[in-house]
Amino acid sequence: MNVRHELELLDQVQTEAELMGEEAEELTGLARREFVFLSLVSAAASTFGFGARALAQGGAAGAVTGAPQAAPQAPLPPLGNGEPMSWTFQPWPGGTGDLMETLIRERGAAAFKRSKFVVQPWTGPVPSDPETIAFLPAHRLAALIAAKKITSTQLTKIYLDRMKRLDPTLLCAVTIMETQAVAEAARADAEIKAGKYRGPLHGIPYGIKDLFATKGVRTTWGSKDFENRIIDEDAEVVVRLRDAGAVLIAKLSTGLFAQGDQWYRGRTNNPWDVRRGSSGSSAGPSSATAAGCVAFGIGTETSGSIVSPARECGLSALRPTFGRVSRAGGMVLAWSQDRVGPICRTIEDCAMVFNAIHGVDTKDPGTVTTPFQFDRNIKLASLRIGVDATAPKEFVDGLKALGATPTPLGPRPQLAGGGFGGESSAAFDSYVQMKAKELGVDLATLPEPQRGGGRAGGGAGAGGGAGGGAGGRGGPPDTSAAGRAGAGAAAAGAAAGAAGGGGRGDAGNPTGMASLTRWTGGRFPRAFDFINQQRRRYILISEMGTLLKNLDMYVPGTGYDVGLHAQTGHPCAVVQYKFEPQASGRGGGAGGRAGGDTAGRGAVEQVVYNPQPICAVLAGNLYNDDKILSVAHQFQAHSEWHLKHPKL
Repeated sequence: MNVRHELELLDQVQTEAELMGEEAEELTGLARREFVFLSLVSAAASTFGFGARALAQGGAAGAVTGAPQAAPQAPLPPLGNGEPMSWTFQPWPGGTGDLMETLIRERGAAAFKRSKFVVQPWTGPVPSDPETIAFLPAHRLAALIAAKKITSTQLTKIYLDRMKRLDPTLLCAVTIMETQAVAEAARADAEIKAGKYRGPLHGIPYGIKDLFATKGVRTTWGSKDFENRIIDEDAEVVVRLRDAGAVLIAKLSTGLFAQGDQWYRGRTNNPWDVRRGSSGSSAGPSSATAAGCVAFGIGTETSGSIVSPARECGLSALRPTFGRVSRAGGMVLAWSQDRVGPICRTIEDCAMVFNAIHGVDTKDPGTVTTPFQFDRNIKLASLRIGVDATAPKEFVDGLKALGATPTPLGPRPQLAGGGFGGESSAAFDSYVQMKAKELGVDLATLPEPQRGGGRAGGGAGAGGGAGGGAGGRGGPPDTSAAGRAGAGAAAAGAAAGAAGGGGRGDAGNPTGMASLTRWTGGRFPRAFDFINQQRRRYILISEMGTLLKNLDMYVPGTGYDVGLHAQTGHPCAVVQYKFEPQASGRGGGAGGRAGGDTAGRGAVEQVVYNPQPICAVLAGNLYNDDKILSVAHQFQAHSEWHLKHPKL
């Protein structure tokens, strides 16, 4: 619009204002001339562009004394870490309505009702050795409790004793909840004795990643800053497990703010070989479960934090489809990527736990309820399974032996510049403000990051945990705004180091500006860039939907598509498929890439590690969590790798 048109429109506004002036004077007491003038100023300042804005600014200099003043704005509500966003990520390309219609059409409305999980009865003698009992799968422990061959109190004390004995070596526990655990176990025993059996989790001891709030117990997020903090409420997953009768015995370690396996006490270790870290960031749930210190663990993943430590510690695990388990009461790293899932010794345990915790929660707007029907006797010949060219041969051969006819799967779509820097920086803004004040740092003086240096789908500042949208394989330098922000986070920290003391500390307990720079890169990209990146993410999701349209699941190869799935929301199961030493330098847990919730990646050690279960990943199409667990269970039922345990 040019100046001439702007002035013509202002003439029209003036004419209308003069007609209304007398009525306005009667109603408000504002003089007719003042009403006309203020109407012109308002129209010019808010509507017509540069020419009119200049006119409005000139007129404002002579504002009428006594004109009504705008009411003062109310202060903005303060934000912590967990408040949800007004819009919610949905991985199904057609949206929630189309998802529900599709599932009802394919599986029937009755499938949405939570199924009853029934464990097979216990047969044979009961082990007398506490170590043998400790390493039994959770579903076998459930059978023992249901048959009243062992009590929850006996089982809880076995696990508490192991936890107290092994934690100094493994550093897997943040808080051992002995008093509460013994009381909960006694309550479970009393209920079972009275015939009030709640189901297969009743009386089963477990541990949860210390990102989740637990009433009366500290929640540290792996940070020295929060070592003594108590969030006096229970996370939804804690409530659901308690309602199912499970006994919480420990808050288990997380890498600092969901990154790697380093936290303020040190590195959480792999029970199979303590020279190796457990990887992370679900470090404690993986280490403790593999060591027989709990029957199962609850972990979280944003980009790799269930898959990586479960693989490193030789376990079974489920990273569910995005939105299937409530995150309410847990630390937020990225609203559109965070997920909650079980880390167990067997696939059937994963199914048993997931059956109790999945489903809608009004406190987490990202949740949905979709059918979950675990099938121990699923016929692999009836399923459509894709296979990447680099998928583990032994695992694929095992699926073929069970009747599967896998089909080759080509390259998956990629999206450079994904990551979650903006989300994590927003989630941790209150923490950054606190630390900046503590360090005497003016956040407004941080230099904006320069171009280059990020990795596809990630970004160094707060990027994806395993290479992002490039399917876990990294990629070329990311020149998007998100990538530029991530790449420049370290530079920003260095520039501000003098003001903030400049210390670094270590990976699990950073000091000075090192405690801030993980979160500062995401403060710089424009909202415009973030929104366009989400639009490109939708294209990625749609392309992935097209690729997997005729598949139920697939076996990925190198990289396990962790970063891709972080963007698209797809589920996967981790399952043991052979037994041998880990490759030298693989995993190792030195803390992970800055900013992501990544697997720890230490320096390569030229050593021979102890043999342990090696794991494959089975990725599912969206909401096929039950199918991938059923197939993985079939494979596991015809193998024995999951029955081995470390000697500690």
